[in-house]
Amino acid sequence: MSLFCLVHGAFQGAWCWDLLIPYLTAQGHQTVAMDLPIEDASATLSQFADVVIQALPKTDDDIVLVGHSMAGTVIPLVAEARKVRQLVFLAALIPYPGISTIDQFAHTLDADSRKALNYAPKDLSQVVQFADEPDMFNPVSVGRDFTDAGVLKEIFYNDCQRDVMEWALLKRRMQQSLAYIFESNPLKVLPNVERKYILCTDDKIISPAWSRYAARKRLGVEAIELPGGHCPHLSRAADLAVILMGDD
Repeated sequence: MSLFCLVHGAFQGAWCWDLLIPYLTAQGHQTVAMDLPIEDASATLSQFADVVIQALPKTDDDIVLVGHSMAGTVIPLVAEARKVRQLVFLAALIPYPGISTIDQFAHTLDADSRKALNYAPKDLSQVVQFADEPDMFNPVSVGRDFTDAGVLKEIFYNDCQRDVMEWALLKRRMQQSLAYIFESNPLKVLPNVERKYILCTDDKIISPAWSRYAARKRLGVEAIELPGGHCPHLSRAADLAVILMGDD
């Protein structure tokens, strides 16, 4: 049996896996989840990874590391430090070693947007190399205020049951650290471990077209497609559990 290490994305916490965990444990698997220090504006990707590493038991190496959304930039750092069996990118960003996330999508920004974000590429070739990729973000999410509950309902939790949506809004945390956007990923290469990418076909944050492309080009796998929106751990936990346990 595996240990599923569940790493949350932006505006969420360990609580967001509560609906998924019973499906995993019912089949004999173990789980661990943690709160990343997202309210700390100075928190780095390495600090996020350290929190995950500290939550892992020292003796278990049959670890499936699941990173949702923002956490796609974190789980490879964990896999570099700890032996894991599989990395699962769930509707997630995929880091490019030595490059920040904004470097990957800066070619889609106009001059005013770059100025507003106080962004200037250190090396123009870093931006140009991504120009032929599909847009990383779904256009409906670009420029939206994710501190607004109405936006979260529309973009994050659009396919959740109403009671789940209201619970998620009550539990939401403020995302102050933007390391997953602006910090250059410290990896030199992605860890050489088994990889899986799960995309959501109605994702209003991460573009499904980008997910298909990036899973193939960066991870060397075909994305597994799951119906619904950006948070399947909240909207269709049973279906997600089946996919996660698919190789067990």
